Amino acid sequence: WLVVDRKVYDVSQFSKRHPGGSRVISHYAGQDATDAFVAFHNDKSLVKKYLKSLLIGELAPDQPSFESNKKKSLLEDFRELRCTIEKMGLLRPNYFFFFLIFLHLLVLDAASWLVLWYFGVSLVPFLVGMVFFTTAQIQMGWFQHDLGHCSVFRKPRWNRLLQIVVINMLKGLPASWWNHLHNQHHAKPNCFRKDPDLNMHPLLFSLGKTLSLEVCKNRFSHRKLECDKCLIQN
Repeated sequence: WLVVDRKVYDVSQFSKRHPGGSRVISHYAGQDATDAFVAFHNDKSLVKKYLKSLLIGELAPDQPSFESNKKKSLLEDFRELRCTIEKMGLLRPNYFFFFLIFLHLLVLDAASWLVLWYFGVSLVPFLVGMVFFTTAQIQMGWFQHDLGHCSVFRKPRWNRLLQIVVINMLKGLPASWWNHLHNQHHAKPNCFRKDPDLNMHPLLFSLGKTLSLEVCKNRFSHRKLECDKCLIQN
């Protein structure tokens, strides 16, 4: 079960068919997923049609719609900031900008091979070609990152197709693998056992006085009937 806009949904079965993967949605079991829902879904009207069949109740009036480890004032400021950013049009994609990004990484990638083909494989051409190729690969990584976030085109389908071209064909990595891990990272950033980045780089993310957080236990569960009466109004 999870909460979106104070409504409680049972996603036990739907999580297996969730387009973003089962882990992303299950990471919010027993928690308020409102902000994650807003961030991950561009076409919210379409997604809410699927939610209707999953609705099982609402939070009781005295039950807060945010986690105990979060500050209500900070959460409200964040939501107000997001609304302001949307009204300013800062989330609308700039096609010309991304076209130039894609063009310049293709030019760098081609230049790296042309240098070796024209000048040979001696030390200087090799180093110049390596710089071109490395820069292109880094830029491809960030470009496919924006595509993975569906930030380049308005329709997710076009973002997915171009992401496959960039990361699968040009970088040699599977887009499905990257999306599976990166979606979890943004769903629960810096949370042990939920953010895959912490599993891949545990020492790097554990440096400093403040360690990453481990999310607390679920506030309610479909396995505990005693929680139903206090948290949910059918």
